[in-house]
Amino acid sequence: MTGHSAPLTILYLDINTEWRGGQRQLLWMGEGLRRHGGRPIFALRTGVPLAKRAAEAGIEIIAIDPLIAEWGPWTVLRLRRAIKREHVSIVHAQSGHTMGLAALASLGTRAKIVFARRVTTPLRKNRPTRWKYARAARLISVSRAGVEGLLRAGVKPERVRVVPSGVPLAKPAAPATTELLASFGVPAGAPLAVLVASLSAAKDPSTFVRAIEVARREVPALHALLVGDGPLREALAAEIGALGLEGAVHLTGFRSDPESIEAAASVVVLTSKSLEGTPGVLLDALALGKPIVTTNVGGVPEVIEDGVSGLIVDIGDADALGRAIARVLLDKALAARLSAGAIARAPTFSIENTVNRTMDVYRELLAAPVAR
Repeated sequence: MTGHSAPLTILYLDINTEWRGGQRQLLWMGEGLRRHGGRPIFALRTGVPLAKRAAEAGIEIIAIDPLIAEWGPWTVLRLRRAIKREHVSIVHAQSGHTMGLAALASLGTRAKIVFARRVTTPLRKNRPTRWKYARAARLISVSRAGVEGLLRAGVKPERVRVVPSGVPLAKPAAPATTELLASFGVPAGAPLAVLVASLSAAKDPSTFVRAIEVARREVPALHALLVGDGPLREALAAEIGALGLEGAVHLTGFRSDPESIEAAASVVVLTSKSLEGTPGVLLDALALGKPIVTTNVGGVPEVIEDGVSGLIVDIGDADALGRAIARVLLDKALAARLSAGAIARAPTFSIENTVNRTMDVYRELLAAPVAR
């Protein structure tokens, strides 16, 4: 992508309205493509957090607002026109709904589709699913654990690549101030466990709450922050009250700066029971050199080496999770080893690695003969 040739133009498609791990990856991928001399264009709903951050980064944006998430006809038409007008080489999608839009919008164009899948659950086995994923020239799984779900849906293995998610390593987030932590109810100097997650069934925050009750039997000064929002918020508040943890477990709601709260943690926790590929929360914790306690879900064992860069416990086992949290807080030598192991592990999951390996997929795809 040098000289007078047109830059490689990639259309990144996302219809999510929230700022979550997938949206971070898209922003960083767009910035990475630009560093490689390419031209990212983001097709996004208007007013969403990713649109604001992409605009601040100087990335071109096409506003879309599909009335029907899977195929909104006017959105499809607008995307198809943009693909042709902007000479888009690749449409990069990363959810089932955006894959449907990409498959329809790219019809009648020369653009190829790359689908990046962040979860490990199997694809549905029905005709529309088979059709739209057959349109993807390459399917990227962020973990080896996610590959099986693609193959079982009939995706040919030669079209699948594994590219783990990544995070920037150059400038780790500064820890949240004592004043901010105090505003949540965390006293200065208190040991602190942090879970960053949507308050949803898949993330299983209830296990975190019950684990804190267990851990406080050995570490009575322990406080915990649940960073995120979601449908289980009221139920969790009730559970916190029922366990007598109102003064120890604090719900922060959605935060745009969760990395800074992780940076202030004594231990970072993940309690997910499904979906996870390469969890961004754990990647942030590695980059920050934080001791980690996590459940054994999805691609987690590909990220965390048990006993080296974190401790892994069974899904839903609040007793084991609580004991592991207490162990990290009480055993300073263990915490130091896990911290060192996290720092040593982090470069494997740098965003530069993710960008470079995704660029390799793009180059491989564009070098292949055009199907007739």
